[in-house]
Amino acid sequence: MVTEVAKEMQAETKPKAEKQTNCLACNKLIKKLKKYYRNGKFYCSKKCWRAFIDKSKAESGAGKK
Repeated sequence: MVTEVAKEMQAETKPKAEKQTNCLACNKLIKKLKKYYRNGKFYCSKKCWRAFIDKSKAESGAGKK
């Protein structure tokens, strides 16, 4: 009985993983049928994925100088 209560307490304390609902580049709502998945993140299209990569490279390059 005590072990069951302990298991229930552990299950409740685990944080829930939030689902990504918006594109990282343009902040549009990602539809279920149309989504582009790269490197653990969702984008609305390949164009947005490429824009996000280019933007992050530009920011990291500016931060090094």
